[in-house]
Amino acid sequence: MKIHRLEFTQKIPVDLDTAWDFFSSPLNLAEITPKDMTFDVTSPNMANTKMYPGLIITYKVSPLFGIKLDWVTEITHVKENEYFIDEQRFGPFAFWHHQHHFQSIDGGVLMKDILHYSVGWGVIGKVANGVIVNNKINEIFNFRYKKVESLFGKM
Repeated sequence: MKIHRLEFTQKIPVDLDTAWDFFSSPLNLAEITPKDMTFDVTSPNMANTKMYPGLIITYKVSPLFGIKLDWVTEITHVKENEYFIDEQRFGPFAFWHHQHHFQSIDGGVLMKDILHYSVGWGVIGKVANGVIVNNKINEIFNFRYKKVESLFGKM
């Protein structure tokens, strides 16, 4: 199984507490996800929930071709105002491990996402990743970059 690694960084002109409060709220993920993915958090009672180890979050998402899929992630590690990690338990990937890092810098916060994923499916998955999946993931993170910039400003 081939594991792919992607890294995305963004500087945000807010203090660390503001960045952490926004990104550690599961409901805000929908706000920074492209609308055509129809991303819906289906876990009950998430309104005031912040990330904690063991938190299970369920979603309905349409990553490709409008097909609705269930996606279940678990927050496995949290160090407040520094990082949290989500791992897929059920969903479209054979493997998904997503680190969210936050670091205070002059004038704001450096946010870094480190994603390890695998499509699975052998040769078919390799082709799908090269033709569709990798491009779609990059498209999602480019959308997030622009959306975060529109919410918090440029740095």
